[in-house]
Amino acid sequence: MLNKKEIIITLAITILLAFVVSMMETLESFRYALISVLLILGLNISAKKIASNYFDAEIEIKLWEIKKYGLLGVSSGGYIHPSKEFKRPFPAGAFIPILFAFFTFGTVKWMASLVFDVKAKVHHAAKRHGLYTFSEMTEYHIGLIAAAGIIINLIAAVIGYFINQPEFAKLNIYFAFFNMLPISDLDGNKIFFGSKVLWSFLATITLIGTAYALLLI
Repeated sequence: MLNKKEIIITLAITILLAFVVSMMETLESFRYALISVLLILGLNISAKKIASNYFDAEIEIKLWEIKKYGLLGVSSGGYIHPSKEFKRPFPAGAFIPILFAFFTFGTVKWMASLVFDVKAKVHHAAKRHGLYTFSEMTEYHIGLIAAAGIIINLIAAVIGYFINQPEFAKLNIYFAFFNMLPISDLDGNKIFFGSKVLWSFLATITLIGTAYALLLI
């Protein structure tokens, strides 16, 4: 179940991504994009919620924000230059899709906007899996939760292709592609640090699907 805050964020991002995807070419294209994006996000979030419940954990969907900038580095004198923090988190999930659409004239449809936090349910974990088995969520478990969302979107892309909905199939592929990037707090980063083998497998499938979508569909 989504709480009120999650519902508001999801609906707001749905409208934003629908606008970016359709570029408001026609009202009909915007409506199609709106329904498609809502279904894509719904499938992705539902899969993660189900996966997290299996591990007796809870996830909270939130807007992707960047809190730090700069790279860690070491000077010649051995001084470490840490990354710096923004005074306020930068709402990357809202601005980056718009920036990409503007600077690429709508050709690049960035669709990575939502991320999630995860927290284990200690009392449920002890009951189902044995005492304290999942009281602490490991990077592997978090990676599996993130992977569940990517996998369901890849499956939806295949279904969309076979039911003659190529645009829906494309949007699922684009969504998976951008969310698989191993950066910041995106799903790809969670999967990468959880299991590099799993990330490599999903990244390969996503790249093949993206190439097929761009060249053939």
